[in-house]
Amino acid sequence: MGDLRGIDLNLLVVLDAILTERNLTRAGETIGLTQPAVSGAVAKLRKLFDDPLLVRGGRMSDLTPKAVELQPMVREAMAEIARTLNIRPLFDPLTSDRQFRITASDYALSVMTGPLLAVLEEQAPAVSVEFSPLMSVEPVDLLREDVVVASAARDIPGKHQALFSDSMACVVAADNPRLRDGELSLDDLAEMPYVQVALAEGVVMYADDALTAAGVSPTVARIVPGFLPVPFTVSGTGFFGFAPTRLAELYADELGLATARLPIRLPVLVESAYWHPSRSDDPALNWLLEVLRTVSERIEFADVAEA
Repeated sequence: MGDLRGIDLNLLVVLDAILTERNLTRAGETIGLTQPAVSGAVAKLRKLFDDPLLVRGGRMSDLTPKAVELQPMVREAMAEIARTLNIRPLFDPLTSDRQFRITASDYALSVMTGPLLAVLEEQAPAVSVEFSPLMSVEPVDLLREDVVVASAARDIPGKHQALFSDSMACVVAADNPRLRDGELSLDDLAEMPYVQVALAEGVVMYADDALTAAGVSPTVARIVPGFLPVPFTVSGTGFFGFAPTRLAELYADELGLATARLPIRLPVLVESAYWHPSRSDDPALNWLLEVLRTVSERIEFADVAEA
């Protein structure tokens, strides 16, 4: 393993940027260097560590095993430098043109994007957000994102705070013949084709746990990578599935759906914000987390106003 004490501060900054961004152009934009300057620094780093550090892997490069090993050390070294020199960057939302990166579940994006952009327009007109969907097949990398918004079922490591909650709803076609007075029985659930949500490999959804606890083992007809596809997959079929109530209500009329009452208790979904512990002292990140809390309050209070 390379000795970080042998790297001058400028190279360390570049190393941190390329390990985080995995893209030389974006790394340069992050630290204010041109791509040729970044390329020159990367050449020195590759010679120093006797390792390419990055290998081509599509739009974003992949880290070599050596780079993966270095990443937490470099992040901690950067944090230690900031602590030692008492570097506390200022952040003024009214004048900043920073672009934040938020990765979120499809459900969180569907309910948060509008309110978040409205708050940014009020408080930080030049600040922008790059949204990315949280993919079910990829591990979560908090070093690459400012904030990840996801269900606690994902079990994401790092610092986190709860944002908002939603009840779960059983979604069926409104004209499903098994729907009697708005209800489905356990026998119905056992016999109807099931649209299962798979957020990540090895993650069992709370709704699946509720079915299992009730002794119900439905036949899985479709597996979808998030909650957003559930209403569309159920529409016009004899399927059933589970989705957050806000999402189910949003598409109920458009897709001809109903939410069925069940003889089992469905869990509550809690969406939380996750971030890397090394960024906890970043004033800009703390401001963004406060904005997300404001957005979450608007989402929750909107439900109260509509009740």
